[in-house]
Amino acid sequence: QVQLVESGGGLVQAGGSLRLSCAASGRTLGGYVMGWFRQAPGKEREFVAAISWSGGSTYAADSVKGRFTISRDYAKNTVLLRMNSLKSEDTAVYYCAAARGPYYSGSESNFGSWGQGTQVTVSS
Repeated sequence: QVQLVESGGGLVQAGGSLRLSCAASGRTLGGYVMGWFRQAPGKEREFVAAISWSGGSTYAADSVKGRFTISRDYAKNTVLLRMNSLKSEDTAVYYCAAARGPYYSGSESNFGSWGQGTQVTVSS
C-alpha cells in the first residue's frame, strides 16, 4: 500500500492561490490514478480532481474547473493541485488519494490509500 502525505495548505485571501503537494512513499505512483478530495465542516467529502496513471487524462469537479489544475511529477513521486482564484467555499480539509488502475472511474470507493489531509482556509 502506498503512503501519502499532503502539504501546502494554509490561510489565503479570496482570489489568491495555493499549491498542494502529495508525496508518496512505499510504492511508485506510476500504477495509480491519483485524486484530490475535500471535506468542509458539516459536509460530506467530495471529489475535487483526479489524474490518470499516464498523466494524459485529468478530471475535475464542475465547482473547480478552470481554477484548479492537477498534475503529477513521476521523478519526485508526487501529485500537485494548483488552486487559483480561491473562494470562501473552497475552505476544507483536502485529501490526496490513490487508486489502482489507469483511469478515474468516477467512484471514491476505488481509492484505497489516503493521506491525513491538509487544511485550506480561504478568507473573504
